Amino acid sequence: MKLTKKIAFLALGATVLLSSCNKDVLDRDQLTNIEDQNSWGNELALRLYANGFYPNFFTGNNSGYATAYAPVTGYNFSDDLTKRNIQDNFENTVPSTRKNEYASTIALMETPQMLREYSGPTWNFVYVRKANIFVDRIERVTRPNINDETYRHWMAVARFFRGSEYSRLVEVFGDVPYYDKELKDTETDLLYKDRDNRSVVMDRVYEDFQYVLDNMRTNDGKQYLNKYVAASFISRYMLFEGSYLYYHNIDKERAKKYLELAQKAAEVVMNSGAYKFTSDFKSLFASEDLSANQEVIMYRAYDATKNVTHSVGSYSNGTERQDNASNLVLVKSFLCNDGKPWQNSSVANANSFSIKDLAVTRDPRFEASFYEKPLTSSSTLFYAFKFASREALTYVGGKYPAAWAGMTNTSDAPVIRLAEVVLNFVEAKQILAEGFGGPTVTQGDIDKSINAIRTRPIDAVAAAKGVQKTAPLQIGAIANDPTRDADVSPLTWEIRRERRMEFVYEGLRLLDIKRWKKLDYMNFDKNPDYYRGPWVDVQKDIPALLDPSKIGVLQVVDATNKIITYDGKNASQMVGFYLVETVRNRESFSDRSYMAPVGLEQINEYASKGYKLTQTKGW
Repeated sequence: MKLTKKIAFLALGATVLLSSCNKDVLDRDQLTNIEDQNSWGNELALRLYANGFYPNFFTGNNSGYATAYAPVTGYNFSDDLTKRNIQDNFENTVPSTRKNEYASTIALMETPQMLREYSGPTWNFVYVRKANIFVDRIERVTRPNINDETYRHWMAVARFFRGSEYSRLVEVFGDVPYYDKELKDTETDLLYKDRDNRSVVMDRVYEDFQYVLDNMRTNDGKQYLNKYVAASFISRYMLFEGSYLYYHNIDKERAKKYLELAQKAAEVVMNSGAYKFTSDFKSLFASEDLSANQEVIMYRAYDATKNVTHSVGSYSNGTERQDNASNLVLVKSFLCNDGKPWQNSSVANANSFSIKDLAVTRDPRFEASFYEKPLTSSSTLFYAFKFASREALTYVGGKYPAAWAGMTNTSDAPVIRLAEVVLNFVEAKQILAEGFGGPTVTQGDIDKSINAIRTRPIDAVAAAKGVQKTAPLQIGAIANDPTRDADVSPLTWEIRRERRMEFVYEGLRLLDIKRWKKLDYMNFDKNPDYYRGPWVDVQKDIPALLDPSKIGVLQVVDATNKIITYDGKNASQMVGFYLVETVRNRESFSDRSYMAPVGLEQINEYASKGYKLTQTKGW
């Protein structure tokens, strides 16, 4: 699946020259429509149709300047990130509309816009319809022309995409109308049916995913969807739904069922032996070619010669502004390289929060994710360069090459990788153990998940700085983190910490705190560190900030927790934690923010037809 071009199901867009009134000409199918019954005769036709799903579900770094579902640019709303002035708000009023704003031409459908504050799709059922058409045509048209193995594989592909889209819709809206067939315009009662309970929907998704694991090919060609790619995503979707139902105390029986499938799907990948932790962390996100990377289960390829590029690298190049940047709460969550929180660590300078010291005392993912110096292009001075190469940062202050400027970036993007799968596995098993009396997580489970991640190689540049691998986690010797939530066990806390260190800017954090019922982390007044960046000596580290325009604005917090404000004459006193400029908390929010409302226009449309669309609870 190299996403290096748009794929049309048939050649679309030809012009019909109506130079005659000949009935035979006028009665022909338009050349801009798919000749439906004649287009499903073989496996190639199925493959071409399936390719139309790929940009939506395997987005990678998106393309051009598009930011939907892209790291850094599309995913910048979570408790990990702070901006200047007032923080971005959750939705606080019902929107006028959630109408699908995209063309209905299935073959050329673009990636739908994501709802940033919910980390998922809009009220958009185009891909559900597309998947149902796929299921129907395979069954009715293609099946007589293909053997049973081919039929089962492609039916699994169709059902995977249907299950995936419903999983994402449920993550955002909870209850949604469920459809398992293509609807005709005349089926008004179905077109305007009210929302089904999320458990009804996800039970059907569960059935789809079980079929996928039983029937999809383990290999369908390089970069095409296969059982291991599908199982990786199934572990993600089922972990979300199972843990959401569990922590929100909605339906413990279904929570157990979904979590068991999450664990099973993860084990399908882990037990395959096809993927290994052989890459340094930096190479996962800043390489021109991921084809040989054994940790990457699926990636999106970019190629300037085929005019397929992205802009994510440029947003990490040191010069481009990062208005939503990592805060001190996130940074303090990184373990020291002895495997302990900084409060318990015996590593020299463990209690130092200068970026230089953090790079060599913390887990190596810190050094690979953040630039080695404070940069004013970041709102917090912590500048994320996770998605740019080390070479890219050598151009700060100069002219960037195309690979790291504008929308001409060509680094490949991991779509899903082994680290997520193993962390999905160990978390699902831990919830099943704690909440349902399932088998206890063993040291062996930790060794093949968290500790396997920590064995990654360290690249030569990081090693030369003194960066070291983090010590393995030992179940019998978990350090007591004084910041651990009282309702979370020490092992669960460490599993969650590992996810936080691993997936910064990759879009999973907001979904994680939603399913754990921890959205209150987004209330930044609960911890002053949300408003702080690194420890700096402004005069030495970032003298550019000592500008007359910063008088009365530039502030640091010293070791006694006293705020020092720059007055133009006290440069030598500006030593402490950087305080984000004019920073303020977001507006208050409530538990209704776990799910998105539907638009008034959609509710009114139902009412105009004599039907009712129920609004999301709390809205």
